[in-house]
Amino acid sequence: MMEKEKVIFFKLSNLSVLSKKTENTLIQESPYKDLLLEKKEILGVPVTAADMDQLHEGISYLIHSGRQGYVLSGNVHSINLARNIPWLMDFFKKADLVRIDGAGVVLGAKILGYTFPSRLTWADWGWPFAEFVTSKGYTLFLLGGPNYAAEKTAKIFQEKNPSIKIVGTHHGYFEKEGQENCTIIEQINKVSPDILVVGLGMPLQERWIDAHAYKIQAKVIITCGAAFEYLSGRKKRCPAWMGRAGLEWLYRLVQEPGRMFKRYVYGNTTFLLHVLMERLSHSRSNFDSGS
Repeated sequence: MMEKEKVIFFKLSNLSVLSKKTENTLIQESPYKDLLLEKKEILGVPVTAADMDQLHEGISYLIHSGRQGYVLSGNVHSINLARNIPWLMDFFKKADLVRIDGAGVVLGAKILGYTFPSRLTWADWGWPFAEFVTSKGYTLFLLGGPNYAAEKTAKIFQEKNPSIKIVGTHHGYFEKEGQENCTIIEQINKVSPDILVVGLGMPLQERWIDAHAYKIQAKVIITCGAAFEYLSGRKKRCPAWMGRAGLEWLYRLVQEPGRMFKRYVYGNTTFLLHVLMERLSHSRSNFDSGS
C-alpha cells in the first residue's frame, strides 16, 4: 500500500449501526449482507471503488440507516473543482458514496496503483437504477434539468417499470434561496422520498444540497448533473464504441466545443498531470523510505 494512500472501508452486515474509527478506517454495520466498499483518494477526493451491485447495496444501507446519506459523482471535472474549492472538497469528504463517474477516474486510479471497477455514468446506470428502485419499492423524486426533462425521465422510467414509485418531479430553474426555494423544499417534504435525485450541474447541485439538506426530508440524496437531459432524450449520447473506449468526453467536446473545451481539454490534461505528479511523489517517498 502506498504510504500516503487513505482507504475507507464500509462493511455492511447486520442490523445494528456501529462504527469503529481509526485514522484511515471507518467500519459501519447494516441490515444487509456482508459487503466491503473501499474509498480511495484521488487527488484528495475519496472515490468509492464499488460496482453497480455494491452501489445499490450501499444505497439500501443508507435508506435503512436512520440518517440522511449522500451519493455524489466522482469524475475528472468534480475532482478538479474540489481541488480548487475548499467547501466542495469538504463536502466530498463527508459523502457516504462517491460513484465512479468517468473513464478518466478509472485511468487516474490505475496510474496511482488502485484497482477500480468500470465507470458507471448515469447514462449507463439510469435504467438499472430505475429497476433497482422499483424492485425495492423505494420512492423517488427527480429534481433538476431544463423544463420537462425530469418529468419526461420519470415517464420513461414508468414505461419501463410500471410499478416504480416516482412521487414528484421539478425542473432545476428555480431560485436557490428565498421563497421559491422554500416552496420546492416543501413540495419534496410533502412526499418525503426515500431517494432525491438532484441534477443542477456542478458545483451548484453540491452547494444546494450542502446548504439545504438539513431541511429536506429525503433519506438519500444523489447528484446526477445533466443526466435528465440524456435519460429523457433531450441530448444524444455518444456511440456505444466511443463509450466503451472511454471517449464520451470527446463526443461531448465535438457537440459543444465552446462550453466543453475548458472542462475537457484543459481539465483532463490538468487532472492527468497532477495524478502523474502524485504517483511520482509516492514512488519517491517509497524509495526514500527504503520500501
